[in-house]
Formats: sequence, C-alpha cells, structure tokens
Amino acid sequence: MNALNLKLRRMGQVTIVGALFTWVGLVHATEPDPKNIIITMPDKIPWVENTKAGSAQAILHGDPAKPGLYIVLTKWHAGHMSRPHFHPNDRYITVLSGTWWTGTGTKYDPASTIPVAAGSYVVHPGKGIHYDGAKDGDVVLQILGEGPATSTPAEVK
Repeated sequence: MNALNLKLRRMGQVTIVGALFTWVGLVHATEPDPKNIIITMPDKIPWVENTKAGSAQAILHGDPAKPGLYIVLTKWHAGHMSRPHFHPNDRYITVLSGTWWTGTGTKYDPASTIPVAAGSYVVHPGKGIHYDGAKDGDVVLQILGEGPATSTPAEVK
C-alpha cells in the first residue's frame, strides 16, 4: 500500500472513531441527571377522566384540594361546558390546544361565550363567576392556582 492510501485509510479510521465518540456523547447527553431536571413525556402524564363533566384532568404539581400551589392540565371534550360557578382564589390559565369557549355571569348561555384560541392567557379572578368548555373540538388548558381549588355553583335559572 502506498503512503497516500495508508494516510487516507488512517484518516477514515480517525473519522469513524471520532463519529462514534460524538454519537456516544450525544446519547449520554440525552439522559439528564434527575437531580437537575425532571421530564415527564406526554404518554406518562396521568390523565383522569370525569365522564360526568365531559373532561379529564392531570395533576402536574401540588394538590388542588389542599392549600398551596397547584398546576393541572384540564381537557374539555367537545360538546361539554361547565355551568356558572366561581373559585375562591385567582386562577391563571394558558390555552395549550384547541379553542376554549368562555362566558361570564350567572345565566348559562353557551351562545354568548367567546372563543379563546390556543396560546392565549386568561386570568379568572377569585370569586369571578364564569362558565367555560369546548364546543366543536377538544381543548387542553394548563391551570395554575393556589388551593384549595373549590368550585361554587352560581347559576341563576
């Protein structure tokens, strides 16, 4: 083998070895230290269906039934809405997907609700009477608040 072929062969071997080290480094980099970051993939989020309400909920942090900070995901299924109600504390809501329909007041009137698009941010002030849900398609909300997160009916018929 001449010197040029030997040199090219060694360069190829070095390139392959370098690529392997890079690949191993990337594989290792995809496994973060759980002391520094905790990731929950979508298929591991624990959704609990509420067939009576036509919704599902996943608690991401805290406990909405107890004092303290909580973060939940709420999924309203198409064609389901809550009746007029209020919560004792402020709630901070981000629409993650779908169109959320919301209205205010003690009279339940789904036709008067307004659409809130994905990416929108909404504040429900404590004791503010509202109703909301999904019309044509499912909607997913992220709700952050301070517990206990009770819901008091406020509908006047």
